[in-house]
Amino acid sequence: MPEIAVDGVGKVYHSAGRQVTALGRVDLTIADGEFVSLVGPSGCGKSTLLNIIAGFLEPSAGGIRVDGRPVAGQIPPQLGYIFQKDTVLPWYSVRRNIGLGLRFRGWPRRKIDDRVDELLKLGKLEGFGEAFPHQLSGGMRRRVALLMSLACDPRILLLDEPFGALDTHTKTVLHQELIRIWRSLGQTIVMVTHDLDEAITLSDRVVVLSGPPSRVLLDERIGIAHPRDVFSLRESDAFAQAYARIWHVLGQQFASVEATG
Repeated sequence: MPEIAVDGVGKVYHSAGRQVTALGRVDLTIADGEFVSLVGPSGCGKSTLLNIIAGFLEPSAGGIRVDGRPVAGQIPPQLGYIFQKDTVLPWYSVRRNIGLGLRFRGWPRRKIDDRVDELLKLGKLEGFGEAFPHQLSGGMRRRVALLMSLACDPRILLLDEPFGALDTHTKTVLHQELIRIWRSLGQTIVMVTHDLDEAITLSDRVVVLSGPPSRVLLDERIGIAHPRDVFSLRESDAFAQAYARIWHVLGQQFASVEATG
């Protein structure tokens, strides 16, 4: 049984008397522990699909099952989500930000402190627990956001362009960190990204969505063994071959959207 099953999911928005079909019919299964990236042209519904999986939106057609249970407008309890926008609270220290979800769950103070210490070590942020977000680099803030999502031990982690605003060097360092953490903890990860390099670097599979009304055009398994060295990976023949196969489909979609836009 897949960890996540997307069964004929469609989404239609109604605005100002117009009907806009964001998702046509999307079918997709994701196994326990897989890292899957969603790519496609702007407006193809990648983030919409992610939000339907999360239970933030209800589909207009079809349905989602997580661990065999339907997602019907309710956020699955085993879910963590990292948004495009920085959600770190500026008035809380790093330590208090990371432990925030545990406080809401009613954990005792000592247990929270122990868990936060583990996460600071996992994220290589020892010594920054009492720092405030404005004292951190952009990459460190994104690491804090990741640790906030990991605090409650989610089985599934949804990432919506988590590294889009970062410079290339910082992004590459965080790619290596994310791979290390994912390999250590074994979550199922679904990531939306516009960066094909990023998708291939991190993922077990890259799923290409068409322009709206969206459907799955390609589901490409990335045959590059783990652990991966993100600093040398792009120089490998396997990376170049995967990029060429995916870009053949994705590039046509970009051209089609541009021609009709």
